[in-house]
This record gives sequence, C-alpha cells and structure tokens, in this order.
Amino acid sequence: MKNNRRQFIKHSSAAIAGITIVPRQVLGKGFTAPSDRFNVGVIGTGAQSSGLTKRIFKNTTARVIAASDVHKQRLERFSNLITEQHTMYGIKGSFEVHEDYQHLLDHKDIDGIVVSTPDHWHAIPAIEAMKAGMHVYCEKPLSHTINEGRMMEQAARKYNRVLQTGSMQRSRDSFRKACELVRNGYLGKIEKVWVEVGNPSAPCNLPYQATPNYLNWERWLGPAPLRSYHKEIVESARFPNWRWYREYGGGILSDWGAHMFDIVQWALGMDHSGPIKYEAPIEPTASRGLKMHYENGVEVEHRNFGRGFGVRFFGTEGSMDISRKYFEPSQKELVTADLKSSDTKLYVSESHERDWITAAKAGQKPICDVEIGHRTATICHIANLAYEFRRPLHWDPVKEEFKDDFEANLRRGKQYRKPYKISI
Repeated sequence: MKNNRRQFIKHSSAAIAGITIVPRQVLGKGFTAPSDRFNVGVIGTGAQSSGLTKRIFKNTTARVIAASDVHKQRLERFSNLITEQHTMYGIKGSFEVHEDYQHLLDHKDIDGIVVSTPDHWHAIPAIEAMKAGMHVYCEKPLSHTINEGRMMEQAARKYNRVLQTGSMQRSRDSFRKACELVRNGYLGKIEKVWVEVGNPSAPCNLPYQATPNYLNWERWLGPAPLRSYHKEIVESARFPNWRWYREYGGGILSDWGAHMFDIVQWALGMDHSGPIKYEAPIEPTASRGLKMHYENGVEVEHRNFGRGFGVRFFGTEGSMDISRKYFEPSQKELVTADLKSSDTKLYVSESHERDWITAAKAGQKPICDVEIGHRTATICHIANLAYEFRRPLHWDPVKEEFKDDFEANLRRGKQYRKPYKISI
C-alpha cells in the first residue's frame, strides 16, 4: 500500500478530470486537498537546501514534511526554518527529522525527495528514492562519476520517476533567450565558446582534526575513502570546501561547470551528446586552458575572459556574453527582440522547483531531466580527468567510453567503501 498515494499523485490530472467530489471554492481560499499536495523530504540540510525549501513552500500544492542529515546542528537549523515556513504560510502539520535518510524513504506520505548532499552522496540516495517510488530533485552536478549518472538515468526510466537536476539557470529567462538566439542563428554559425568557471578538483591531503560530537563523520564519508575529519571539508564557509576535493566533489570546475557548461549544451542543442575530444594544457599546474571539441567543429575553452563565471559565444555574425549578472549580445537590440514565429522555442520554466513538481504530477520530463544532467556532469568529470592526466582524451558520447584509454575508462566509475554500494 506504500506507493498508492504516490501513484495517485502521478495520475492526479486524469483522476481530477473525471471526478469532482467537492468544489474547491467551498473549501476556502488557498485550500489544497491532501490528494493534490506534493509532500517532500530533504536529504542534506546545508546551505543549498534552505533556498530550495523556501521556493518549494511558495508552491501552495507542496510542503516539506521531513528531513535528514548526519550533522545535528544543521538539522536543528533546518527544523527552525521549517517552523518559520509553517508559520508564514499558516500550515498546520508535523515535521520529522532523522539522522538516517532511510527513514524518509520509508515514509508513506512522501512523494518527492530533494538530494542536497555533497556530490559523492548524490547517486545512492537518489536511486534508492526512485526504487521506493519517489520522484527526485537532485542538486548539481548530478553525479560524482560518469557511471553514476548513467545509472541514475536508468533508474529513473526503470521506475518511471521524474528526476530534476538542479542546474537552475535553465529556469531563468535571460539564459533561455540567450540559448534561443544561438539556436536560431542570430549570432551566425557558432565557431567557439569561452567558459569561465573555477579550478579543477584536487586530492584531499588535509591533516587530522578531532571530529565534533554533533557530526556522524563515518556516515558523512559514506562511500568515500576513509580519512580523518577536517573542518575545511565540512564547516569552512556557508558553502563548505568539500567541493574542492575529488573524493567528495569535482572542484569548482564541476560545481559551476554544471551551470555554465549546461548552458553551452542547451544553446548548441547537445543535450544528448557532448564533446568528443578534450585537450588540457601540458603544464602540470595550469588550471585554465582546457579545450573541448564537438563533432560539428565548435571549440569550447575553459578560459578566464575577465567577467567572472560566465559564457562567451563567438559566431560568424556576432558574439554574446551571458551569466547571472549580464546578458550582452554584440547586437544589443537582440536582448529585447522578439523571436520569429518560425524560430525554435525552448522549454519555458518560471521556477525550477515548481517545474519538478508539475512534471512529477503529470508524469512528464522536467526542464533539466536526468539525461540532461548526466550529459552536463559528464563534461565536468571528463574535464577533471583531462586536467589530472594532462593528455588528450577522445570520448565517444554514444558508447560513453574513451577510445584506446584503459586508465580513463576505469575512471568512469569509482570504488565504494564497504558496506556502501550502488545498484538499480
């Protein structure tokens, strides 16, 4: 009986079309029937989860009803946030917190799970949630390895679940308009692209520090290699620096590449593919200069062009800079120009979180479907390998394997520390 409510959520549109028991207006303004409500559980209650949760509560058909974290202080802060949201929206109801996320997967009333953990903990709970009949919103980059991403896609299809990747720039008007300009040839034929994001990942060699009593460090590590605690990994800032280290993340190259490389993929119409050759500079300390080549001849370079994290497109008829702070085509009138009726129009989403919930209820793909997230994350993973190996890598995006490179093919996956494992 566990999944009955989730199945109802999936088919609610069809059910409501055929049956009307009580007119909604009779129930009062703002009322949401329990059968329409989308209940969410959050795994990982760090800084990223706070913004996600507030935006979920803005959708009157959704609420967060449970959370888990191995960090007791963060879990307490998150509980206070939920109390504030309940008060703000006049919500009455219980809210559960747990150290072990398995309690959320066993919760019969949860329809969707937000995975906002460090990258090395994305795939296992996301796949387990889909096995349990729940839809998933997974923070970007989607995966920690190439193989994980493909397994997440396979699980979503096998269990018929909706997985939204948290590359939320796709739900911003300026990025969509920029990609439409590229898609429809307003800059001419695209020849090259510059992308500025941060440094590639590095191995973690921090010294020993005693583990604080509010943290289950063994569980935080999970499938990652066993090592001692260090505050730099967990407590260093609002967004902790675990993301710098390849054992837990993919450097800022992945952290922001999952946003900016994603826009390149969207603009070039490559959501189901990717570059076929990666060439990093041979200098062992170089953190910029990686060149990625698409089969159609477009060259993408990881390069600092002096405007912070962003993308610069070069076409035969103009150029364009796009980031969260600027949207500047060389032909300035294109910013406000209307597309022609014959132009290709891209998916419109006004809210990344609401789009996930709407797609889950309708049984449709969201704006940043698992396949899209997997392909963008793959670019980040291969880019990191290229910087690590300092040799050209030839990638087959159809077979998803490297050509004539045994070592690189081994690194499509990783070893999981026992007893942690991944399966679909």
